[in-house]
Amino acid sequence: MTTEPPKRLNKYLSDTGVCSRREADKFIEQQRVTINGKPPELGTKVQPGDTVKLDGKVVGGVAKDKSDRIYIVYHKPVGITCTTERHVKGNIIDAIGHKKRIFPIGRLDKPSEGLILLTSDGDIVNKVLRAENAHDKEYIVTVDQPISERFLTKMAKGVPILGTVTKPCKVSARGRFQFSIILTQGLNRQIRRMCSFLGYEVTKLKRTRIMHIQLGKLKPGQWRNLTDQELQQLNDAVKHSKKTA
Repeated sequence: MTTEPPKRLNKYLSDTGVCSRREADKFIEQQRVTINGKPPELGTKVQPGDTVKLDGKVVGGVAKDKSDRIYIVYHKPVGITCTTERHVKGNIIDAIGHKKRIFPIGRLDKPSEGLILLTSDGDIVNKVLRAENAHDKEYIVTVDQPISERFLTKMAKGVPILGTVTKPCKVSARGRFQFSIILTQGLNRQIRRMCSFLGYEVTKLKRTRIMHIQLGKLKPGQWRNLTDQELQQLNDAVKHSKKTA
């Protein structure tokens, strides 16, 4: 019988689904976490048999096969904010109303809609975000004026925003005012900034795919669980992402 190796406290807490790794560091600094009754330091490792508590409540380990984790696909409507802060009006957690604690993987800005993943598995959040620049994300974008070939070419080649030039990407027209774009980058409000640089304003932005996971027929506000196959592919896609961000 093999024993579990020691695990960094912030990873132990995020794996259990009570918080993200960043939140865990904050809780440790605020001395809300104890190991065997004593407040630990940042970087402390949890040993097999240790009792970990957050705000006085015991935090259990995660099932080895992660069968107790939640993974969902959500069609975020316009106006919902991707934050776990419950005091923020229109936050994504209250919008979904899941009975288990979950948090979003990445973000989708408030005026945008479409696919976002949420989970109670803090470990996979970190892995997906760290590996983000290697993964496709597809969007359908509507703009305020007719799309030209010049616009499509420049968008695809890369546009100077936020002190850098965006990576080459796939762009194709879908109609007079609409195009699809596949990014492997996640700069802040990237598509809106790219369009703005070229003199266009985005009137509608919808994310339809992350990696192999499709939005499909989910209507705004609807969500579903990831299928076993989708989850397996997601784990395979991020399994080499190990280093801390």
